[in-house]
Amino acid sequence: MNEDQAVTALSALAHTQRLRVFRALVVTGPAGLTPSVLADQLEVARNTLSFHLKELAHAGLVTVEQQGRNLIYRADFAQMNGLLGYMTEHCCQGSACEVSDSDSCASC
Repeated sequence: MNEDQAVTALSALAHTQRLRVFRALVVTGPAGLTPSVLADQLEVARNTLSFHLKELAHAGLVTVEQQGRNLIYRADFAQMNGLLGYMTEHCCQGSACEVSDSDSCASC
């Protein structure tokens, strides 16, 4: 992942509702969810959800697949892992990081 891709992904996630949508898709896993199920689960209007899904797809964080008359949205785990890798690539100045109880780099 390059810097521009990271900025686009982080910008997409920098909205409460989009972050909730993405987290719901991550929790669901590879099976994915239809927009109607997502809307019901998150108690969000379908047109609002559509806008947020479009932004997440544009950022490469979700994929969409047509299955019959339904669209199935899934978290793109490779892209998510790429973003996490980009964010931690130079953690602790490149040395192995010891994680403490506080889940932060103890050697940083």
